[in-house]
Amino acid sequence: MSASFNAKEQQTSVPDTGDAPASGINANTVVLGLLVLAVIYFLMPGGKKNKVPSGLNAGQGQRGAAPKAAAEDDDEDSWTAKLKSQDKKAAVFFGSQTGTAQEYALKWAKEARSKFGVSSLVLDPEQVEFNNLDRVPNSKAVVFVMASYGEGEPTDNAEAMMEFLLDEDVQFSHGGSRLDNLNYVIFGLGNTTYAKYNEVARKLDARLEELGANRIGGRGEGDEIAGSEKGYMEWKERMWSEFADRLELEAGAGADIADFSVTEIGRETDNNTYLGELSEHALKVSTGRAPARGIFDAKNPYPSPVIARELFALDGERNCVHLEFDISGTNISYSAGDHIAIWPSNPDMAVERFLSVLGLADKRDVIVDVKALDPTLAAVPFPNPSTYEAIFRNYLELSALASRQTLATLAQFAPTPQARAILERWGSDPEVYDREVDKARLRPAEALQLATGNDPSNPKDAAVWPIPLDRIISLLPRQKPRYYSISSSSKMYPTTVHVTAVVLKYQTPESKMHGDQPRWVYGMGSNFLQSVQENLRYGDLAGANTTIRLEGMPTQTPTYRLKGPRDAHVQGNVLRVPIHIRRSTFRLPANTKVPVIMIGPGTGVAPFRGFVQERVAMARSAKQRKGDAALADWGDMFLFYGCRREDEDFLYRDEWPQYAAELDGKLKIHTAFSRGPERKPDGSKIYVQDLIWNARDALVPAILHHGAFIYICGDAKSMAKEVERCLAQMLADYRGGTLEAEGYEELKNLKDKKRFQTDVWS
Repeated sequence: MSASFNAKEQQTSVPDTGDAPASGINANTVVLGLLVLAVIYFLMPGGKKNKVPSGLNAGQGQRGAAPKAAAEDDDEDSWTAKLKSQDKKAAVFFGSQTGTAQEYALKWAKEARSKFGVSSLVLDPEQVEFNNLDRVPNSKAVVFVMASYGEGEPTDNAEAMMEFLLDEDVQFSHGGSRLDNLNYVIFGLGNTTYAKYNEVARKLDARLEELGANRIGGRGEGDEIAGSEKGYMEWKERMWSEFADRLELEAGAGADIADFSVTEIGRETDNNTYLGELSEHALKVSTGRAPARGIFDAKNPYPSPVIARELFALDGERNCVHLEFDISGTNISYSAGDHIAIWPSNPDMAVERFLSVLGLADKRDVIVDVKALDPTLAAVPFPNPSTYEAIFRNYLELSALASRQTLATLAQFAPTPQARAILERWGSDPEVYDREVDKARLRPAEALQLATGNDPSNPKDAAVWPIPLDRIISLLPRQKPRYYSISSSSKMYPTTVHVTAVVLKYQTPESKMHGDQPRWVYGMGSNFLQSVQENLRYGDLAGANTTIRLEGMPTQTPTYRLKGPRDAHVQGNVLRVPIHIRRSTFRLPANTKVPVIMIGPGTGVAPFRGFVQERVAMARSAKQRKGDAALADWGDMFLFYGCRREDEDFLYRDEWPQYAAELDGKLKIHTAFSRGPERKPDGSKIYVQDLIWNARDALVPAILHHGAFIYICGDAKSMAKEVERCLAQMLADYRGGTLEAEGYEELKNLKDKKRFQTDVWS
């Protein structure tokens, strides 16, 4: 999902000359002054977000001031000093919002080690300074793996770095603004559904070239839509060749080195054994050593009580669920427009399949202790010691597509020559991989099972692959939360967070690996929520899950172990699900006089239900204070909503008229039913963009003359693009100009002013 982030302001400080205090100023005065400045800083609006730019230490001067004379040697704690003293060949920086760029940074560093026997520093750019880029020896390289977020914005942890490097007056440690010494590699991650695809990597690449730095290979770009790995695989071959030439490295000098040591330590669990708990605090809670309280975030999710209902279910093909997470008695807060992170476990069949393929089914309860052999390159991605089953159920991502690189790496462990040949073919031939793996959406364990000719409908029908657990941990990403737009307002529902989720399931094209038949694929997060809803309706929460169907077959859906580690997620017949809140800048304008235009077909309406509830709650308060005419000068709220049929999948159909009445007609709802009886004059279906076009006489003045805010939520691939084109054409026609100049340029201006915001996915 996309979101935008407020730019962080710069903080500068007086140069540190190293001199004693000037005459007449004693140390106490200086300390007192610093304390006053610190208080002012933290009381300033947004003060806590003000960062020292990446190029400046607290002891360096303001931009434009004469720099302090460069020290002869690096500070021993600086990353450039470590690069030299630890004999690292590269420093790898990742700009990552959800962890993907960090995964590719680690992937790059591991490949460098296996190909050339060289080691790297993998660094978070938020933790270092970049004014010493001019100190990197030309026998080494700096690697940037940069994700673009929202409308071409840097991720939070890369924002200060980009601000520093893009400054037209940038100055490095030796006093100059050139980086002729610097060899760099760059790979960007983005999504082609956004107008500013891979904007951060492109900007950074252009700026480094402008500063005189020397790129190794071309700029690599991974597209989430086409598959980021595809872009990485196509880019890396030339890059590695030039990397070896530039740094005078010999291919083949590396070795297949393990990242972790794994030690089996028995079957008897104790209070220090992690069985799926996501943090040390969660372990103490589930073992009765601490109450469930504290700061709940990505490192310590809150096990929230949940209730759920089904919004619609159409012939088993389409389902949509509504869930409410209880946050009463906690310090959790949220605002309309935020996202909720939900931490699912892996489905039963996926867990059984992996345990069977690795020959661990009979050792599922064996406890293992995992240690990182080189923590700077690969930290253990989950808390431990833990059991084999807990690792596969809770900590590793089993539902992701099996990548070419993963399959090529695992070929060496094949139990038969035929299986090895299949994996090597998938790893080396992109067309075969696309046809047999990608289109069939094979997960890693499924691919291994099919390569040995086993029946994919039976997870226990699996030849054993002797793959060490440490390799599996290195190859599979850590299990991540799934994010959903919150569909409620804390002004109306202060103690519950609502979620609206359509259950993802679809058929693949005919799959050679499945007897030339299509197969069903199920999204992990939404089917987890569907399982929660089904268990609340039909299941015995204190007992086993209600098994409806199994995963992977045409008439089967996934089942999950919802009771959680040590059955901690079922208490008093109440089901709990781990959650935390992620802040967003997808916000209503504070001024109620400003019109609002909301476009959200399908579950894209979720945040707008929260927006409307927000205004309804404010309207109730305003009427209590000012009387029935309190909303007279409020701006209109236009909601453009679409679904298939009015009587099938119209979400919250009964709520909207109630909200419209409380808002005294300020809420204007426009609905499109693509499979309903109404059609355009040419007989084609009606979509939200058609409704927007028909309402242009009201919308354009609201945008250009009354400061209206525009919001889009939903599908980025087609709907969002069509809506943007429609809006641009409306604005262009009104101004008597062209689509590009007066249309899209006006939308760009609105985005720059944060008056056009999107929360979209693909």
